[in-house]
Amino acid sequence: MTRLLVICLSVLICFLFSACGNKPIAPTAVNQSEPDKIQTRKLSIVTKLKENDHLPVAERIALYHQLKKEQSALYDFANETELTLYGYSFLWGNNLTDAIAIFKLIIAEFPNSANAFDSMGEAYLQAKDSSRALQNYEQSLRMNPDNFHAEDVIEQIKSPNSKPLPAGEKFSKLYAKKEYWEDLDQLGKKLIAIHPHALKFISKDQFCKNVESKKALITEKTTYAEFAWHCNAIIASLGCSHTASSNMQNDYHEYAMLPVANSFPLQVRWVNKQLFVVGPMNNSDQVKVKDEILSINGVETATVISDIFDHIPAQANIQTFKAQHFNTYFAALIPYALGLPNSFEIVVKGKSGAVQLHKAERIATELYDASLNSCLKDLCLEIIDESTAVLTIASFNYYEWDSYPVFKAFIDSSMNIINNKKLTNLIIDVRYNRGGSQYPSIYLLQHLMNKPFTYYSKAEFEGKSDKIYGEELIEPLSNRFKGKVYFLIDGNGNSTTGHFMSLVKNHHLGTIIGEELGSNQFCTAGQMLTRLSNTKLVVSVANNTHISTATELPVEKGVLPDYYITQSIDEYLNKVDAVKNFTLKHIRN
Repeated sequence: MTRLLVICLSVLICFLFSACGNKPIAPTAVNQSEPDKIQTRKLSIVTKLKENDHLPVAERIALYHQLKKEQSALYDFANETELTLYGYSFLWGNNLTDAIAIFKLIIAEFPNSANAFDSMGEAYLQAKDSSRALQNYEQSLRMNPDNFHAEDVIEQIKSPNSKPLPAGEKFSKLYAKKEYWEDLDQLGKKLIAIHPHALKFISKDQFCKNVESKKALITEKTTYAEFAWHCNAIIASLGCSHTASSNMQNDYHEYAMLPVANSFPLQVRWVNKQLFVVGPMNNSDQVKVKDEILSINGVETATVISDIFDHIPAQANIQTFKAQHFNTYFAALIPYALGLPNSFEIVVKGKSGAVQLHKAERIATELYDASLNSCLKDLCLEIIDESTAVLTIASFNYYEWDSYPVFKAFIDSSMNIINNKKLTNLIIDVRYNRGGSQYPSIYLLQHLMNKPFTYYSKAEFEGKSDKIYGEELIEPLSNRFKGKVYFLIDGNGNSTTGHFMSLVKNHHLGTIIGEELGSNQFCTAGQMLTRLSNTKLVVSVANNTHISTATELPVEKGVLPDYYITQSIDEYLNKVDAVKNFTLKHIRN
């Protein structure tokens, strides 16, 4: 899988590494309420090709060359990324003829692109033409010696019986101390070299001390799992939620290799600086729901949580994001923080002595708290009464080259209903929204703004040849909502959600309710995958910058609410949405 494909898949999954509007795709119009307005940027050549998808691929390529010759000033022919995504749309649909033809076009247009040859290699590999696949992968590797994916595929083609070691089997693997040290040094250098703002939230001196402190913890008995945990602390010290270890399958790395028997055998939740049991699992004979855990394996709970937070990457090290992340992945994070013990014992408030827990029979997790999203969908409109509606936007993961029309149609339909019913209060719920594209974020803002606005103050990434959507003045829509707006936020809000809410805050678009958002106007995103030479640990490093125009907001904090409201443990257990209920009561009063 090419670096580009890994990036695209991670965007689609939108899990730990939500993208930050980092696809440099030119829009067809700046002001969607005035489609005849003169363009100030070049048109997307891929959009033009898509309009002619009914034609044979040879005719589309001929059209490409014709337009490049006759209308090069009108269309953008420098966007390799967009053209590559167009080729992948056919590859993913198993239309190998069109995919290979488009990749040939890309190689001809961008002959110095290692990624172009990598993409072609993947297409031939899917077509079971290993000879041509090998030729293209070898060319890609010659052009980019750091393309470890090409290196692996070449090895696989030449030695089909040789299989890479799965993450689960690497869990207890031992490497030489010297190899660990070399990889830690390599990790530190790669992070600083790739990340455009690696030292924004930490000094270089402190960062180097962090690397050395982890090297000091390495012994001859250090396992790969323990080494990966040390790497996480170095990565997390950057204060960037878009940079993390990865296992190339988009699974959370610790989860991917942790044996079930080593996972923490209780469902727990960190609420208001207390750790509660919320699901006893196979330990119902030992503990009950709402028991407060004071210590685990002799370590005070607050100490365990503090160590875990030091290993969780978060934008500007925002604590609410780390807490939300812990409440999802507690079953893996607790064992790693305690040195991967074989058993667990806890001290529970109100009980004498320690409680020895049975080993886990399954790994527990909680991806979502269903009580916070009554519609259980990413997009939902709920009419509360004759004056109020709730618009749930749990994802901005709608890209122009993919599913943006779905988002746009939903917003258009919802706003028509809201305006036809003459509703005066609109609650926009962006909790659990981990980001995505700038397109849906901007389109939603166009329904809320009462004056023209600019979305980005800065957008920088490799290969950028023109302004992207959001860097120019954008007009509000004529059918915008003109009543009172309330925004519900939480620590999960990441990436593009930070851009959206920073502009909401900056332009005073409504009342913000909930906890500190997990991000803000500053977003270092994108993903460049790099691999450590000895352990083969893969790290996804942010490699671009997108900053909204709300630059006066503090960069070291998430977007702050006007009313700070969180759920108590009782509200959580009883599935009471405290933030939504507060908002409705606030509206009525």
